[in-house]
Amino acid sequence: MRAVVVDSSGKVNVETRPDPVLPGPDGAIVKVEAASICGSDLHFLEGHYPIADPVSIGHEAVGTVVETGSDVTGFTPGDRVLASSVTGCGRCSGCATHDPIKCVQGPQIFGSGFLGGAQAELLAVPAADFQLLAMPENIDTEQALLLTDNLATGWAAAKRADIPIGGTVAVIGLGAVGMCALRSALTLGAATIFAVDPVDARRARAEKWGAVGITAPSAQAIREATDGLGADAVIDAVGTDTSINDALDAVRTGGTVSIVGVHDLQPYPLPALACLLRSLTIRMTTAPVQQTWPELIPLLQAGRLDVDGIFTDTMSLDNAAEGYAAAMSRSGEHLKIRLNP
Repeated sequence: MRAVVVDSSGKVNVETRPDPVLPGPDGAIVKVEAASICGSDLHFLEGHYPIADPVSIGHEAVGTVVETGSDVTGFTPGDRVLASSVTGCGRCSGCATHDPIKCVQGPQIFGSGFLGGAQAELLAVPAADFQLLAMPENIDTEQALLLTDNLATGWAAAKRADIPIGGTVAVIGLGAVGMCALRSALTLGAATIFAVDPVDARRARAEKWGAVGITAPSAQAIREATDGLGADAVIDAVGTDTSINDALDAVRTGGTVSIVGVHDLQPYPLPALACLLRSLTIRMTTAPVQQTWPELIPLLQAGRLDVDGIFTDTMSLDNAAEGYAAAMSRSGEHLKIRLNP
């Protein structure tokens, strides 16, 4: 099969690799119809996460089941499915909460070096009854791809931000996750959203949805716009020292900072005393993907949550290097890139 791989120098290639085999009697093999590039994939290219050998990359996939193990009861070959980007054993008390991050045996992510990558023609899925979801009615392929990770992450970020109905929210970083968080915040009742990003075109996208565009760093501008108080909630979809500092400075006393941006491996110097004296709530979240599906799918089906326009590019899997170059530009033109095997 063909698969997208990245090596230790950050170079992206499409290689021919052996077809995957069933990862156990509870597993399945999925023929990938569509995959997508996530902002967290870029950390491998930027050297934030060291890798020794070329890694098959990607963790967002929609496709068709072509083989199942003997213990799989919920799926048969021919079923069209989407796969959670985060995996668990599917049997423990943690997985019983439908949050694979709580898996007692430890969660894993496709395309991180332990499991095969989703940007490939075939994907081996362990614990298929837990990881896979039959394609819901009236959900298109791009919505389904967002349900595997980015929308689930943005939704979790907004829910964990303690947004008051009619309140003010700042979203730092207007990539795909940030835009999903922005639209989730609107659905959850935010009245004013400050959309923070240094890229003009990304702010312009957010402004079309009624947000107030602000150039990073944002704290001073947000305080000026809120009579010196700061936002009720701040969602950080970047995860750098600078963005976290900006989030802590932009939130009002007693407010919540919800961080879903992926930090590098270096320690972050938390200003603990200032956070304590201001009674801040700080939450850092990896999306409980399966847990979000019962909430997000009806909202998408009813048109109450709109994710149109988050995907900006569709490319062949063979053009993955071009797709990654576009994603690395972090421009307003290239927000979310779909790869079709």
